[in-house]
Amino acid sequence: MPPEVTGDPEARTDAVLRGPEVRSFRDPGGIVTIRGDHVFRFLRPCALPDLAALESSSKVREFLKSGALVPATALSADQAGRLAREELGEADGGKFVSVLQHERIPFASYPYEWPPEMLHRAASLTLTLASELLHDGIGLKDATPYNILFRGTEPVFVDWLSLERRSLGDPIWRAWAQFAAMFLVPLALNRHLGVPLDGLLTCRSGGVAPEEAYPMLGPLKGLRPPFLTLVSIPRWLGSGKLAREAPARLAPAVSAEKARFILSTFYRRAARTLARLAPRADRRSAWAAYEEESCSYSGEAFAAKEAFVRRALDEFAPKWVLDVGSNTGRFSLMAAAAGARVVALDRDSVVVGRLYAEAVARGADVLPLVVDLARPTPATGWRNRECPSFLDRARGSFDLVLLLAVVHHLLVTDRVPLEEVVGLCAELSRRAVVVEYVPPSDPMFGLIARGREALHAGLTEAAFEAAWARRFVLLRRESLPGSGRILCLFSRREAAQA
Repeated sequence: MPPEVTGDPEARTDAVLRGPEVRSFRDPGGIVTIRGDHVFRFLRPCALPDLAALESSSKVREFLKSGALVPATALSADQAGRLAREELGEADGGKFVSVLQHERIPFASYPYEWPPEMLHRAASLTLTLASELLHDGIGLKDATPYNILFRGTEPVFVDWLSLERRSLGDPIWRAWAQFAAMFLVPLALNRHLGVPLDGLLTCRSGGVAPEEAYPMLGPLKGLRPPFLTLVSIPRWLGSGKLAREAPARLAPAVSAEKARFILSTFYRRAARTLARLAPRADRRSAWAAYEEESCSYSGEAFAAKEAFVRRALDEFAPKWVLDVGSNTGRFSLMAAAAGARVVALDRDSVVVGRLYAEAVARGADVLPLVVDLARPTPATGWRNRECPSFLDRARGSFDLVLLLAVVHHLLVTDRVPLEEVVGLCAELSRRAVVVEYVPPSDPMFGLIARGREALHAGLTEAAFEAAWARRFVLLRRESLPGSGRILCLFSRREAAQA
């Protein structure tokens, strides 16, 4: 994984190559480019007064110290001018007068990959920033989860240009409608109707508007909290004469003290609404109790599985681990306890949410994501360049990949050929893979095959290992007692030869 940006910014600037990877360009104040380990925010002249206000804010310094706000280093004028010309060209580079260099959060993730627990945490940070920065005359001009990335389990606000000097006499938070559409309405639909967040947010860069949410509600739900105030009333007021008169109905300017009181009260009320939308701790799914209720392993077999994975972690001492099909994260947490940074994937948002809660409780460096490796997150945004696909972010990023009790699901449920699974793992892993072979005779294999076991009759132990041997070297294998399952530790051929 790309390391966090540290050290002397002037020494790093000369290493930046031409042709920036522009990721953020919608703010009139500037753009963000990414090149390797470097994140640069190029500022236009209109952004400088806001930047000066942030630099003098004691609250901003507190958020920087806590890690809730991404650090930034201002490059010198000479550095900034040279970098702008190198990165953006002579014509465009001259439009920018200052450059901030940010820490790069090690693995970017996006709202449509988060379980509701993470979206709720990001919403809480957004409200906390808005409320606390109010005391220093700073406001949030937009309120989107795309302003936030997760460093492990911890949310980090990364968009400095979303922070601005506010008009001290303005009692209105003008980002409220966006906050509701991006955070509150999706959380409400998920909590009360069970609508998956990825289905709501992947194709809706602006969140879920009241007009979109309203048809999802029955006549009774639309009249009850939280939908009455979040969806129904805004939808009823969002058309015709009331909509045309809305700008004129905004509150007039008041004294700075009164405006601050009104906004503080508003933020507290919004925080209470958010608290009522916290994901239910008792959410259930088909896989939520798999590890506790599964008959696939005896106690001896599961102990052997844990020992095998622990030994692999000791041998390779990976800095980065990808746990595919993590379920509630027993092995993700084991890897984190061994000193690795972990990205854990599962298609079930309930188990991913449970893993997030457990990782937070333990202080474990685990980033749990709702990602189906058979249908990984696509690239999104303008020209599919703003938010890269999961695979683009993941390729070559992990020292060790764990595929425990998951390959047979890819083969049977998703009909992915074994050679394709091996090829993808060769792209994801820099060094090694721990993979579990589940034979067609296994009860779980039969359950998901649903009478089609004959299609996989050729999936013998020898054929399984031979497929992996084309790209990897088998270092160790172990049969799990009483199950017919086999654990294999493979090393990439390049790593084994080195």
